[in-house]
Amino acid sequence: MTLFSRIARAEAAHTDPVVPLLLGLVIILGLGRLAGWIAVRLGQPSVLGELGVGILLGNLWLVGYHDLQWIRTDPTLSVLAELGVLLLLFEVGLESTVSQMVRVGPSALLVACVGVIAPFALGWLAAAWLLPAHSPYVHVFVGAVLTATSVGITARVLHDLGETKSLEARIILGAAVIDDVLGLVILAVVSGVITAADYGGSGIPASEIAWITGKALGFLAGAIVLGRILAPRILRLAARIRVRGIMVTSALAICFIFSYLAALADLAPIVGAFAAGLILESAHFERFEESQEHSLETFLFPVSTFLVPIFFVLTGARVELQSFADPGILKLAGVLILVAWIGKQACSLGVLQRGVDRLSIGLGMVPRGEVGLIFANVGATLIVDGEQVVTPAIYAAIVLVVIVTTLVTPPALQWSLRRRSARRAAVPG
Repeated sequence: MTLFSRIARAEAAHTDPVVPLLLGLVIILGLGRLAGWIAVRLGQPSVLGELGVGILLGNLWLVGYHDLQWIRTDPTLSVLAELGVLLLLFEVGLESTVSQMVRVGPSALLVACVGVIAPFALGWLAAAWLLPAHSPYVHVFVGAVLTATSVGITARVLHDLGETKSLEARIILGAAVIDDVLGLVILAVVSGVITAADYGGSGIPASEIAWITGKALGFLAGAIVLGRILAPRILRLAARIRVRGIMVTSALAICFIFSYLAALADLAPIVGAFAAGLILESAHFERFEESQEHSLETFLFPVSTFLVPIFFVLTGARVELQSFADPGILKLAGVLILVAWIGKQACSLGVLQRGVDRLSIGLGMVPRGEVGLIFANVGATLIVDGEQVVTPAIYAAIVLVVIVTTLVTPPALQWSLRRRSARRAAVPG
């Protein structure tokens, strides 16, 4: 019996729950960092290696090895992964300021709007063409799934490339956050319409749609306004506590509070984490003794190095490769991938500034990542006219869309940004 088998049996026997967790962390962190290093050596972002090793771990059962299957569904690892993506978006927010976001605000808003409307319409039409036997609600929901953008994937790539302060990155990240809000609004509305239809209704009231929309968009505005007023005062009080580590503890507490409030507003917690980082500036931490030696980002680095790879490895591990054996699913997935790509590339038309690399912005909005999977899982729970809205076959096609858009984006975005830098360097003066 292998060590992994003994661990699995220990877990099944309800022994100390930390035992399998320790093994899971060793495997995820060890292989994740190794795969990330290999990816970097090959000239690719480390996130690509972490996603790849996750897919490998999650599908070892296809070759007869089942001892590591529990990693995909372990609840504690899932919680650590969610904390990892919150911390990633918090760090990205810290590298931007509200004034910077305001300067790209109109472009980010237009990019996000086009990046939601185009994939939604194209996905709806593609599903209606390829799935004529299914309910129109299925077609609508497939379009809704394609509106998603995984800001976590793009943020990690931009972070690895040192591009988070570029104009393109600020537009991408601002648009991705707005895209997330708008996508969740569409998801809530479409889910409500489908639920009402299943109970014999004809939809949901316009007032409810307006309430959902207002609540979502109002959260970001309220969080930024109130945060800029309250955060400096809270940090001034915290700075009076002369305890080692109080600076990073205070910053993380603000991050988690904003994430919690976002969840209460029926938004993704990552929206709150990004807003928290956005309102915190280096000047707010000058009163802390630790700030005289290191910046907040330096203190956060060991925590993010621990948590963020868990998120990306588990994102890959939850992909089931066996679903792609059906040629019909591959055809549906191929069309949806094309539609997903074109729909997000269209969002570059919303850029207002001159001299901005529109291709990079379009590529940065392509990955669906964990957000697309969340949308698909919601659809799998919805029933209309006795039919599951997102059937296992449709779900498999959506998963392939998520895999391809997630894996292709890092090298494509890296190539595009390097091409932009080389072109600008070649311009005299």
